[in-house]
Amino acid sequence: MPVRRHKTNFAHGDNVVALQPHRHRTHSREVGTGAGKLSATQREWLARGLSQPGGKLPLFDRDGQKISDRTIKSCIRKGWAEPWFENPIKPDWLVCKLTDSGRRVIKNSG
Repeated sequence: MPVRRHKTNFAHGDNVVALQPHRHRTHSREVGTGAGKLSATQREWLARGLSQPGGKLPLFDRDGQKISDRTIKSCIRKGWAEPWFENPIKPDWLVCKLTDSGRRVIKNSG
């Protein structure tokens, strides 16, 4: 049985890909601050330290998911959080506390 080939008509330019201009991805609304921008994720994490003894920041979000290392390290770099102590059971987890600068940025963010 002969193989039947379908003739395909492509108009010139049918396989052109339109590229969009580069945009920075932001997954959440950001609030301007003196030390940079505070994302909603950062604000939520830092705000939870306001009610904890010593300003201890949680390891997990309200849904039980581990707080992103990216969020934690970003807040440390900006001076809003600082490492508190080494966790001997889970040394790769950063146990942090809120700094005075972190308290100010939370109170000024609305």
